Amino acid sequence: MRFDIFTLFPEMFRGPFDASIVKRARDAGIIETHVHDIRDYAWGKHRQADDYPYGGGGGMVMKPGPVFRSVEAILGVPDVEEARTRGEVPPIILLTPQGRTLNQKVAEELAKHPRLLLICGRYEGFDERIRRYLATDEISIGDYVLSGGELAAMVIVDAVTRLLPGALGYEHGAEEDSHATGLLEYPQYTRPPSFRGHRVPGAILTGDHESVERLRRRQALLRTWLRRPDMLESAPLTEEDKTFLRSLGWKPGK
Repeated sequence: MRFDIFTLFPEMFRGPFDASIVKRARDAGIIETHVHDIRDYAWGKHRQADDYPYGGGGGMVMKPGPVFRSVEAILGVPDVEEARTRGEVPPIILLTPQGRTLNQKVAEELAKHPRLLLICGRYEGFDERIRRYLATDEISIGDYVLSGGELAAMVIVDAVTRLLPGALGYEHGAEEDSHATGLLEYPQYTRPPSFRGHRVPGAILTGDHESVERLRRRQALLRTWLRRPDMLESAPLTEEDKTFLRSLGWKPGK
């Protein structure tokens, strides 16, 4: 899978992609990450990629020209708007607080594409023509405002990469993560079995896989009910799950 990231601050990406799962995935050829400086496609002596907003107001707005030209150059198309209309471009995603919120379902959707283009916003945002005639999608990583879309791009690359075959050391790791199952993940334990008087639950140590899976399922249900009860409304629950939750006091729709 290929990620093309368009930014005014390419230096921000020098460290985060050089460690852990993303680095291993790059080294294994599972993903490619290409960071493009939007200013390289700005005209004029100062390579200005932003300007004052029409109508007044504080801050600066990212100009359409450098953003359009950078995407067209990387995609190798003379007119990205026409190619977009014909459905001949990969997803072109604006990272903006106005976008749909990233969650595990969205990450799984994005992981199905062989290529993603991520455009990092800055300042007061984008010229509206970028939003209307270039982007195919808009994504936010939460209901808060960052200085720019660079951190959001890093989050998307990480969240999508771990879903790709071969990216994780454990084949089913991504499937068992919090949110991937519709529930928060069950508590995890490792050696020693007793630490400062706190013991690992006995059922975990028995070697009885059926008992372990039943305990883990109930712990995941309990943790979700206590911390994110809203998730239970859409989680895939069995009748046994529902019986257990009702014993805790769960009431559907509450």
